[in-house]
Amino acid sequence: MRSLSLNVRRVVLALLGVVWLFPTYLIVANAVRPSDDYDPSDAVNPPSSVGLFDNISQAWDRTAVGDTLLSTLLYSVAAPAIAVLLGALAGYAIVVLRLRHGFAWFVVIFAGTAVPFQMLLIPLFVGYSKVSLYDNQLGLILIYSAVNVPLAALVMRNFFGNVAVSIFEAARLDGASTFRIFWRIYLPLSSAALAAVFILEFTFVWNDLLFGLTLSQSETVRPVWAELSALTTDVYAGTPVPIALAAGLVVSLPTVVLFLATQRLFTRGLTLAQF
Repeated sequence: MRSLSLNVRRVVLALLGVVWLFPTYLIVANAVRPSDDYDPSDAVNPPSSVGLFDNISQAWDRTAVGDTLLSTLLYSVAAPAIAVLLGALAGYAIVVLRLRHGFAWFVVIFAGTAVPFQMLLIPLFVGYSKVSLYDNQLGLILIYSAVNVPLAALVMRNFFGNVAVSIFEAARLDGASTFRIFWRIYLPLSSAALAAVFILEFTFVWNDLLFGLTLSQSETVRPVWAELSALTTDVYAGTPVPIALAAGLVVSLPTVVLFLATQRLFTRGLTLAQF
């Protein structure tokens, strides 16, 4: 009976896996397909020939992907790094330093996640236009950092809550300052949790379309997905579907590679944070 139950479970999991991966198969199959060989009624079938590199070349020629990749990399590294540091400082102050009304401060920080990002677009656009942050790399770094701080604060608050208070007390007895204890002891102790949060936030910033479309315009500032959105796809006019899919597939590779390269560190970091 147990073996039968195990086999049924494996079959169910296999079927769920197929359903989950089917959209990915459609993207890959049609990104590989030559652009002049695309037919919506035949999209499920494997391609008869390979046109992936030609599709990528055409997407590169039609957009300024090269310029936007550098800007996107800047946002995806700088903003999560700032957010992780600020989140760690917030968690340290609330848990370790036992900030007065610490939980209330945490609620204030985390309350920002309750507001849909769409509600922020018009105020941000108006405010950024008035202070010359619209179509500015600094402006995008600021908003990406701000929206990522709550997650970092949540993870680091949970992590620091599991660190023995005696470590802080011993360091204070040795004469270390509050900031020195944070920088030399607590920050290195939380490296795995910090890395896990950074990976999540890197992925979010790299894949962002909403803020990029709203707060940027020029090719040197616009994130890569906002630039690729200009590839309007249509069967009969505009950009052929395989070209847009090939571009999206290539642009998605950095986040996939990052997860595959750091999956053990990522899993360890989230485990230590104990959600």
